[in-house]
Amino acid sequence: MTTDLRLVGELTVLRSKSMDDAEADYSWRIDPELASLDATRPVTLSFTEYLRYHRDDVNYPSPWSVRMAIDTLDGRHIGNCMYYDINNEKSQCELGIMIGDRDYWSKGYGTDVVKSALTRIFTATELERVYLHTLTNNFRAQKSFAKAGFVAVREVKRDGYEFVLMEIWRKEWEAAHPGAQPGAQKEAEISESAEKSPAPARAQATSRAQATSQAQATSRAQATSQGKPIPCSALSTNQQSNESEILL
Repeated sequence: MTTDLRLVGELTVLRSKSMDDAEADYSWRIDPELASLDATRPVTLSFTEYLRYHRDDVNYPSPWSVRMAIDTLDGRHIGNCMYYDINNEKSQCELGIMIGDRDYWSKGYGTDVVKSALTRIFTATELERVYLHTLTNNFRAQKSFAKAGFVAVREVKRDGYEFVLMEIWRKEWEAAHPGAQPGAQKEAEISESAEKSPAPARAQATSRAQATSQAQATSRAQATSQGKPIPCSALSTNQQSNESEILL
């Protein structure tokens, strides 16, 4: 069960993912340039094989993430956005964004998406901190995130890549948006889509995530050690989001 989501910004609309997104998503996942900007490798599955995983993502969303498609105001699908690794104990999550359609780079669409996503998080959840990782040489992305309120914290190394860790806290966002009102519904421990699902569905999503985690890690390690592209089935939830690099 999924929950319909629609967030309208100045340039973009964030909405729930659907099966109609599969073709565009696949074209972005197999693109070597987009993969390099995202600090990963292109997937190697056929479209038919990929469609199975996309269907699972749409029908059985992770209880620790919220995935959204990015549309223009006139309905063109141009990318994806996700907040994930939702951690209620630490009151934080990570944000990822990809503008896959190159016609919409360097035109402010990424910044608009980030602003809408932060509005969603800080008015519809009780999370206190949102963070992200962007490649150290992706100055366009860093500038865009700063426009949305993120502050650089430090440089970090992860999986052989160098990133800038950036973050924004609720108190900082609320100070910059004094008129913002908390939503009537709060996402406490899990995403709204999972929380509104029946208990068996939530259990299924949790079990599915736990059962695939070890297999994904093994497959990723084998692909990396052999210098091969990573198959879609080996992608973790974080990697599948196509995050934080391909912006603006």
